[in-house]
Amino acid sequence: MTKKGKNVKPNRAEVKAEAVKRENKTVNNAMIIFLAGCVAELYLLIVRHFYVEGDVYRMLAWYDALRYVLFGGLALALIGLVLTVVWRKPAGTKRTAAEWVLAAGAFLALSGWMIRAIFPSGTTILCIVVPAATLLGVLWSLYEREDAITLSILGLSVLVLWICRKGIGNETWNTKVLIGACVYLVLLAAGAFAAYRLDKNAGRLLGRKVMPADTDYLMVYVACGLSAAAVVLALFSTTVAYYAAWGIALIIFGLAVYDTVKQL
Repeated sequence: MTKKGKNVKPNRAEVKAEAVKRENKTVNNAMIIFLAGCVAELYLLIVRHFYVEGDVYRMLAWYDALRYVLFGGLALALIGLVLTVVWRKPAGTKRTAAEWVLAAGAFLALSGWMIRAIFPSGTTILCIVVPAATLLGVLWSLYEREDAITLSILGLSVLVLWICRKGIGNETWNTKVLIGACVYLVLLAAGAFAAYRLDKNAGRLLGRKVMPADTDYLMVYVACGLSAAAVVLALFSTTVAYYAAWGIALIIFGLAVYDTVKQL
């Protein structure tokens, strides 16, 4: 940057203030995601107490009420989608609010349908998925992108292993779980290939800049390979699925601690 032919050094105070502003924004986003996850989990626990574990009269009342929650969520999601499109530029508070309205509506619609359609397992699955998704959202807000991707792959693999353990051998879910596991293996292969292409093209994929050019993809490859091996073994033994899920969970904990220390 020049002024009258002379180089102007950046103001150190301004640079520091900008860095602090970005850091505060990151922490605020993580806190918002955490609080949203807490509210969603509280809602699910209330539904579980009064609907899944309630008497027959409460169950019938909640069954009807959840239909209105489903359609209300769809309407809210539609409003959020419209507002997101209208306020797509420039990025700011309005667009962020619209995106949260869209997310809240989608959650209410999906949970309303799932709790009614898959009884009682639907509520249990959501009670597990919501904290996991909240944790991943916080990780994506705070950690480097490659670290967040690695932890996301491993976290999703734990969920897949849990589903395999519960569903394989079950007369109702066996075939569906096997198909889902095979689809997940294909997605892992696609993820590893996408990481390879990003690595070879300095972070560009399909002509778009997706990742920083100096990103290290080693842990992404390891996460995909480890997850694929665990899921394949889980298809043959539910006992292996149980121990593999715990093993990957310990790896997630170790990586989370390491990445946290690295951020300091």
